[in-house]
Amino acid sequence: MFQRFRQRRTDRETRLRYQETFLARGDFILPLFIAEGTGVNRPIPSMKDISRFSADNAIPYLRPLVAGGLRSVILFGIPDAKGLEQAYSDNGVVQQAIPRLKDAFPALEVIADVCICSYSADGQCYTGDNDRTCELLAKIAGSYARAGADMVAPSDMMDGRVSYIASELKRIGLSGVPIVSYAAKYASNFYGPFRDAADSAPKHSDRKGYQMNPANSAEALDEIRADIGEGASQIIIKPALPYLDILCRARSEFDVPLIGYNVSGEYAMVHALIEKGLASEDIIYETLVSIKRAGASRIISYHTPWALEKIDAYQSL
Repeated sequence: MFQRFRQRRTDRETRLRYQETFLARGDFILPLFIAEGTGVNRPIPSMKDISRFSADNAIPYLRPLVAGGLRSVILFGIPDAKGLEQAYSDNGVVQQAIPRLKDAFPALEVIADVCICSYSADGQCYTGDNDRTCELLAKIAGSYARAGADMVAPSDMMDGRVSYIASELKRIGLSGVPIVSYAAKYASNFYGPFRDAADSAPKHSDRKGYQMNPANSAEALDEIRADIGEGASQIIIKPALPYLDILCRARSEFDVPLIGYNVSGEYAMVHALIEKGLASEDIIYETLVSIKRAGASRIISYHTPWALEKIDAYQSL
């Protein structure tokens, strides 16, 4: 005798009855590129339907998404000119955008990415000294928290930066602001379109000296454990698709929210298949549901607008 698993797949209604993993609108965090100035809406050629917005133009862009169920955004600042002091200035591009977004959408969770690569002349995420960089990152995180960010998210991969940020938040009386750490961020080739969008490509060398070796998995668990110990309350694993095994292992090891970052290269790759007629839009749903199935509590994705509009069509009769 043998089991007849195909009986679970005979029609759409039956498949949904047996479906184990479902997406929800609240699962998604939208990455948002915030440009300096006003009236900015600059499409990013390498990323279909994604633009850089000044804060004033981000508001009308977000309004229908928030009405459609968007609950969270993560901000990446793009200054007009390089200079590290802009990264922690109260007049910085992100610091000015946060209160405007919070005023427009009081219930929207605003997460601020903490790094210096968009501000540094060489596009690197560190100054050449690990601990000095951590001090700088703590200043940046503190400035975002004072501006009203709901969470700060260090993405640099410096050793000890969560500890430095936690100490700074305590010093300024904002220790209640959660730290969501990119604890397992790999040195990946999937970041290309993002670096184009944020003008953050390294001008020399690469980032393999501080981002993780793609061949390692046990080390990722060590990184996550260390960041939780230093005060991180949520963890980001980046990229998502090549590292679903890391999400799965982390889910079995740690009882904290895990966020899978469905990065720019993954987004561009999927759209390239669709545009060439080699895949249907179903590939977007397949991609997103795989990240949640692997163990993600939430998903940072440029597909978020699509998901807000389309997931019901995939999950309801």
